[in-house]
Formats: sequence, C-alpha cells, structure tokens
Amino acid sequence: MSSNFKILLVDDEPDIVEFLSYNLKKEGYEILTAHNGRDAVEIAKKEIPHLIVLDVMMPDMDGIETCREIREQKGLQDVLIAFLTARSEDYTQIAGFEVGADDYITKPIKPRVFISRVKALLRRLQNAATSESNMEFGNIRIDKEKHMVFKGEEEINLPKKEFRLFSLLSSKPGKVFTREFILEQVWGDEVIVGDRTIDVHIRKLREKIGDDYFKTVKGVGYKFEF
Repeated sequence: MSSNFKILLVDDEPDIVEFLSYNLKKEGYEILTAHNGRDAVEIAKKEIPHLIVLDVMMPDMDGIETCREIREQKGLQDVLIAFLTARSEDYTQIAGFEVGADDYITKPIKPRVFISRVKALLRRLQNAATSESNMEFGNIRIDKEKHMVFKGEEEINLPKKEFRLFSLLSSKPGKVFTREFILEQVWGDEVIVGDRTIDVHIRKLREKIGDDYFKTVKGVGYKFEF
C-alpha cells in the first residue's frame, strides 16, 4: 500500500519533521518536507502529494491559511490534508474543517497512532479506485446496489436512513463529516430533524456494526475508521 503514496510534512519545528519523516519512511512512503506555509504551497503545486500533514501553529502563514490557499490551487482540491496541532479547542478544529481539512492529529505524537491515522486516511484513495457499488472494510462489506451490509457471513439489517448514513461515512474513511452535511445528504429536504436524530442513528450503527468504527469529533460531527 505505502510505496505508491507521496506525503508532504509541514512544520516549523525541524525535530518534528525529522521524527515524522523517519517513521513514515520506515513504512515505505515517499516523503516531502517544508518548514513554512508558503514553501508548502509551492511544493504541493509542483509535486501533487497524496497527503499533506500540516502544522496549525506556524509563524507568518499559519496552517489554516496554508490549507485555504492549497485548496484554491487547481489540482489540489482533492489532496488529503491532516492538521497537526497541540491545540484541542473546538473552534480550531471547526476553522480547519471549514477551509477543507480532512482530519486532525494531536501532539504529542505517538508513532504507532500516527502511522495508523495516516493509513486510515490513505485508504480513502484506495477505496475511490474500487467499485462504487461494493466496498470492503476488514470483515465489513457494503453492497450499495442491493442496499445490503454484511459482517463476515452475517447480513446486517439496516433501515434506509441507517444505510444511507453508513454509506456516506464509509465513502471516505477518516474524513470528518459535519452534522450539517450529514443532515443535508441523508435527510435532505425532509421535515427538520435535530442533532439528536443523528446521534440515535450513530448509536444504532455502533450497536449493529461495531462501536470502534464510528468516531465522534466533538463540536463538529462524525467519521468512520477501520
């Protein structure tokens, strides 16, 4: 999986860049590095990486502004971007998702956890290349055409809304979907429903498919991981 993926690491602290680069290279990834936002944008435009791991708190041009500028570049709208931050305030995460971030990785960084998060993000690119009608995540299989979900050999019965919610979240593993986007995609123009409705459906999915697959991002929404 790893040998074909190119990752750009962006942080103004050389020790962190070296640490992350070392651990990712051990996994076989091709690594690019930058120590400020402006260089990151130029490298991204030239190299078109698959994933950018971007520090939020950088001088001159912070991660939020860098992400915004990257998303405005032709050919970079779909590049995966994960923010790296020691800050856990909800507003920071919300600001990041608003400018196009796909995920957050918090400091201090544990190598095994970091590699796991990177792999989860990159699985999206693999899934995008597979059939839209059939998706597999470990022992979980989704048949979108038949509206069926299997866990091993067992068929999991999901009502329409639960199936649509699961299909949406699993379409991009690791991506955080905001509550507003979930309501728009799953419930559309139906009678207005509140956040509690989403929470109930997530709880049912956790009960039927597995609690570990569905992660809550406080103040923002939900994501699917495996």
